Amino acid sequence: MLIYNVTINVEDSVHLQWLEWMKSTHIPEVLATGKFIEATMTRVLVDEEMGGITYSVQYKVSDRKTLDAYYREDAERLRKKTVQRFGNALVAFRTELQVITIEKGPIKSATTHLFAYGTLQDPEVQKMVFSRGLKGEEDYLKSHSISAKRVGGLYPTIQKSADQNERVNGFVYIISQEELQLVDAYEGEAYQRKEVTLASGIRAWVYTEKTY
Repeated sequence: MLIYNVTINVEDSVHLQWLEWMKSTHIPEVLATGKFIEATMTRVLVDEEMGGITYSVQYKVSDRKTLDAYYREDAERLRKKTVQRFGNALVAFRTELQVITIEKGPIKSATTHLFAYGTLQDPEVQKMVFSRGLKGEEDYLKSHSISAKRVGGLYPTIQKSADQNERVNGFVYIISQEELQLVDAYEGEAYQRKEVTLASGIRAWVYTEKTY
């Protein structure tokens, strides 16, 4: 995972106008390219010798190929819009950061069980969705099987089985309600969330194709 960081120093005379434009127009347009997972905007708490106010916008991107596609297909067009609107009233420089590890303390509100049998078992996907890795326990869902049909031709889903010996193996994780909303967004419109009882007796949420 990479972070595309843009640091901007903006003159006091256009600061409030620029800030509103960034939040309402520019950042949404960057995210609308479909290249980035999320954007975080922060103010740099330092008195600049050059004057003005400095901000940092960090765009999270899954890989180098996607970031290069942004440079090739979108960056120049969006930069021109900024220059046309604010001219020399701001100075920006850009850096690329590689995410090495993300560690978080225990989440006290993490009381929701999630059963993952597909991509959410991947540590890199977990970091992309939750900004942290998850620690889970092996478990399985009885009387179910992995469907031969793939959602969007790529992603797995499960189906009920008349054979009680069939099962879907996976991991059960404990997450917060807020994180469950992140999974909803990650799975998208093609999946639905259902509550099931795992072999361990744990009640957990699982995502299946909407026709399931």
